[in-house]
Amino acid sequence: MSVTRAEVCAVAIAEIFRGDGEIMVSPMGLLPAIGARLAKLTFEPDMVLSDGVAGLQANVVGIGEKVEPVLEGVMPYRKIFDLVWWGHRHVLMGATQIDSFGNTNISAIGDWDQPKVQLLGARGAPGNTICHPTSYWIANHSKRAFVETVDFVSGVGYDRAAELGEGARFHEIRRVVTNLGVFDFESANQRMRIRSLHPGVTVEEVQAATGFELVVPDDVPTSRLPTAEELTLLRERIDPSTKREREVPNV
Repeated sequence: MSVTRAEVCAVAIAEIFRGDGEIMVSPMGLLPAIGARLAKLTFEPDMVLSDGVAGLQANVVGIGEKVEPVLEGVMPYRKIFDLVWWGHRHVLMGATQIDSFGNTNISAIGDWDQPKVQLLGARGAPGNTICHPTSYWIANHSKRAFVETVDFVSGVGYDRAAELGEGARFHEIRRVVTNLGVFDFESANQRMRIRSLHPGVTVEEVQAATGFELVVPDDVPTSRLPTAEELTLLRERIDPSTKREREVPNV
């Protein structure tokens, strides 16, 4: 059975949350939501999916379908801050730019005094990256996104976190997932490392699409394919659109 690149990415995103346990997860975007729901339906059933004032649903299937919700709790706004400050949250964000230490930019492109492009603004990125685990989903891995130096620091990377000392003791950038592979910062100098590449992607290809030198392990694994159970969940229960390559091309 053929597997789409979107389904490989969904599994890679789900794996970001393995071991998190009972924690609030905030996936931002379609594929991040699909991956987080897959994790909750398989190996992380105690995850709570929310990013604001919400009724918390126990059933997390049927995106875009009319499904009668089964509520398992209520999340008032004040509780969000409690969870953020105490580190009981893992957010999966996007990034317009990211550098080799994991500093990210979602604020502006170009000189800060007169930017060429105005983006979202830093929003919650500084607090997210200092208070609890943060991961990133970048749908188009290119030199425009993976840059030597970000134009504005919205999310804090490992080099800047080191300068903050005790103030960044909870800092953790867990993973970066893209349409080409999975990356982490588990290298000697905490620079971005290839963790796995999606089927058919080469080290040369991903390096050519990156604006800085990646740390390359001696043995580069291939991102795992979904199991039969995961494929059934993705195609029949969570969101059949992954089968139609909504965000990324086929393997």
